[in-house]
Formats: sequence, C-alpha cells, structure tokens
Amino acid sequence: MNINFQKSCCLRVGPRCDVTCTVISSSNGRLLPWVTEMRYHGVFFFINLRTLKCSLDAAKRGFYRAANSISGKVGRTASEEVVLHLVKYKCMPILLYGFEVLNLNKSQLNFLDFVANRFLIKLFNINNMQIIELCCEQFNFILPSRRIANRRDKFIKFHHHHHQVSLINKFTHATLSQCKEIKTMRQ
Repeated sequence: MNINFQKSCCLRVGPRCDVTCTVISSSNGRLLPWVTEMRYHGVFFFINLRTLKCSLDAAKRGFYRAANSISGKVGRTASEEVVLHLVKYKCMPILLYGFEVLNLNKSQLNFLDFVANRFLIKLFNINNMQIIELCCEQFNFILPSRRIANRRDKFIKFHHHHHQVSLINKFTHATLSQCKEIKTMRQ
C-alpha cells in the first residue's frame, strides 16, 4: 500500500497526547509528521484537553467567503429574497458539510446558528433577533442547528430502513430510543 506523505499525518488522542512520540518513517526514509490538528474528508479536527474535537472555524471561514462573494457579485441590486436563496443553496452546504454525522454539542450548534444569524443581520440591516426570526420564517430559512437535526434524522431513517441500525449507533451516537421512535414514525 502506498502512502501519500504530503496528505498523511499522525495524531495522538488520549491521556498521553502531549507526550512526544517517535518519528514514523517509511522504508524509503519519508517521515510522517505528528500534528495536533488535521483535516479528514473536509472536516477539521483538533486535540483539546486530550479529546478529539471538531473545528468549526474552517466551516465558518468558508461560509463567509462564499457569502461575501455572493454579496460582492450581486450587491444591493438583487432582492434580499434572491440573496437569501443563493446563500441557502450555495453557502449553507459549505457551513454544514459533514456535521450531521458528528455529535455536536449545544455550544457548537449555537456557534453555527450565530454565524447564520450574523449574516442575516447584515443582509436585512436589522439588529432585532425577533425580526430576524420572523424573516427566517417568512423566507423559509432554516438555521444550521435545525438543518443538522433534520439531516441526522434523514440519515438515521434511511439506514434504519436498510437494517443498518448497528452501523448507525456506531457513527451517529444515536440511542436505541431514537431508532425505536423513528421506527414507530415509519409505521
């Protein structure tokens, strides 16, 4: 098996994550670096307090880059509805990529909602969150925390339908009660 040394690295997680490890080298002398942050399938991970965490900063930067690009191209010539539609279908996938299979905590979900809300505040030029919520409702704009929950439910339903419940429990941390609840919804 060939290893791509430009894309490969080693990451140590656990109680001894801060201990220096021996350098791993190939038979031809190429070295694999030890890192504290890595990218896997477009999602960034890092070690925080000896546990593996998901980094949301890269997703936030990608979202803002795409949203600012849209704003720069159409500016104020397009209606808010058009800009919001473009953001919903071009920028939100960048922000949410791969997060439905991760077990994000409440603060991480709130962080993603904050990113979307800041864009909406800029788009509508309003600081009142109640009005922003009404705009979301009016334009059918779903916040990231709800989108992730919807995607996770869809993922679980699909795999439960194909009798892959054990695989679901392994990768999504879905509880047995969630799977039973989905099964009763299907009937």
